[in-house]
Amino acid sequence: MSFLDTDRDLARRSYYDATVQRPAASPALAADIECDVAIVGGGLAGLSAAIELADRGYDVVLLEARQVGWGASGRNGGQALAGLACEQDTIEAQLGLDEARRVWAMTIEALALIQQRCARFHIECDWRPGYLSLAVSDRKARELQAWQVRMQSLYGHETSWISPQQLPHWIASPRFHSGLHDPLSGHLHPMKYSLGLARGAAQLGVRLFENSTVTGLDAAVTSGGSVRLRTVGGSVRAAHVLLAGNVYLQGVAPVLEPRIMPVGTYIIASEVLDAALAQSLIPSGAAVCDTNFVLDYFRVAHHSTAAGGDHRMLYGGRVSYSTATPMNLAASMQKRMAQTFPQLSRTGVEFSWGGFVDISMNRAPDFGRLADRLPTGPASGLSNVYYLQGFSGHGLALTGMAGKLVAEAIDGDARRFDTFSRLKHCAFPGGRLLRMPVLVAGMAYYRLKDLL
Repeated sequence: MSFLDTDRDLARRSYYDATVQRPAASPALAADIECDVAIVGGGLAGLSAAIELADRGYDVVLLEARQVGWGASGRNGGQALAGLACEQDTIEAQLGLDEARRVWAMTIEALALIQQRCARFHIECDWRPGYLSLAVSDRKARELQAWQVRMQSLYGHETSWISPQQLPHWIASPRFHSGLHDPLSGHLHPMKYSLGLARGAAQLGVRLFENSTVTGLDAAVTSGGSVRLRTVGGSVRAAHVLLAGNVYLQGVAPVLEPRIMPVGTYIIASEVLDAALAQSLIPSGAAVCDTNFVLDYFRVAHHSTAAGGDHRMLYGGRVSYSTATPMNLAASMQKRMAQTFPQLSRTGVEFSWGGFVDISMNRAPDFGRLADRLPTGPASGLSNVYYLQGFSGHGLALTGMAGKLVAEAIDGDARRFDTFSRLKHCAFPGGRLLRMPVLVAGMAYYRLKDLL
């Protein structure tokens, strides 16, 4: 069974799907058409780029293999956070401090962009401000406090320290030692947000085609350097192409595949909680992550209903580096939830789901032009094909900003896009057959390190 088959199974019991009203599906592509920009992937990155390009006057076509918001964009933990999946010193080591500061500023801009788009397109996505980063031990607390001091000094990023004595006012859990509160980050309902962006893109004239898997990409030499995307039902010829399908591209651009790995992530939603209990768990309503390398993340979600609404704990924390779904997923995740919140030890699980994120070797995002990854370079005729991948599980906000950056590049100003494209990435070791076992072994080391 391929990970795509596993992915379909993991999508079936999603809390997010159960709490949205999907519009009628967009038609599948069934003709040969042309446009200025063709986008592969109907997730947050592709939809964001489509909106930005339409605003700039481009004729845009978006091809989605399944449904808008199908992958990580519609099934993630819902946490929109400042920063990247890698530490800032990873960026500093490659680009220097000044450029690293510009990268950090763009991740803050990404959070503001969510608010702007929600206001512009009237997207009700249950946004709640605030994020808690919590340490599970004194050692990890010292590391977190050192990070806070460094980020404030070098990047001007203001957070509030929460001492062990103060922590019970922030979270009703015995598991944590101390932590940080970040007021800029927050959380939302990712499927509501994705569908809202799709609606906004369509209003701007973007042509959306769902159930339209791209089967091939080639340079159309006879049409002035354009690129053709082929599907089962038709084709799109475009002056520019954006590949925003991440691990779902599957053969469209094989040269990109060794640079990322599909990693399974899993979430549960509890049964409906009493409103007072839900409020007591995380009184500020913030999203929460621990600081382990293999981390747990959770939040209390509120969904409005005709009866007034319900409150549930959404808890994520297991990962699979082999793409195999863990056994007894709901039960094992409920146990993790109860270890964090003993008051939920008898609380049942109503939804359990998951999916695959695209991690890069160094956890930094991987943006660029396809031609730059080919031996023939610009001579390939694919210099006008851009790609966005490697968000590494930290993409809810950054994907939106990435779409804006690639739109700027296509429109003639590639300065901010090229800040990211200059980051160097290595293929995962082991080749196609061994890279997954090597990664599994490596992650076992980090799990042990988290326990120390």
